[in-house]
Amino acid sequence: MSRDDSGPDGRVLLREATAADAGPLTRLFLDSRATSMPYLPKVHSDEDTLAWMTHVVLPGTTVRIAETGAGELLGFASLDGTELEHLYLRPDARRRGIGSLLLAEARRLAAGELTLYVFQRNTDARAFYERHGFTAVEFDDGSRNEERMPDVRYRWTADRA
Repeated sequence: MSRDDSGPDGRVLLREATAADAGPLTRLFLDSRATSMPYLPKVHSDEDTLAWMTHVVLPGTTVRIAETGAGELLGFASLDGTELEHLYLRPDARRRGIGSLLLAEARRLAAGELTLYVFQRNTDARAFYERHGFTAVEFDDGSRNEERMPDVRYRWTADRA
């Protein structure tokens, strides 16, 4: 499935991820986390992260990629039912509407309800989701994630949009 959308910086294409995307998605994931959340401990090697992307994320969730018309990777979203597992952008692709485009696609796929976790310290992501109608419904001490960083569970429903 592909869809063309006009982003603020030109044409942005959304498409389903394939197994061949594992390497580029892993690099984007690692670069995005290092840039936007430098406080996170690194709990896995790059090789283990690639294996996780290859054997867990890609086959186990619905992954949509945002890329330029020329095929340049800009970001991705991973959805497991109504749980938005991941939404990451290339560090230089932030604040161009690409995250909003990926989130809109996740909402469409989830058909009416989305939940997600965000690290409490990730104030940019929290503000992004709150701008898009998500409500904080639970605060955690970090015991549920590998990084052991406190997080927030957010929820969005179509009837509140």
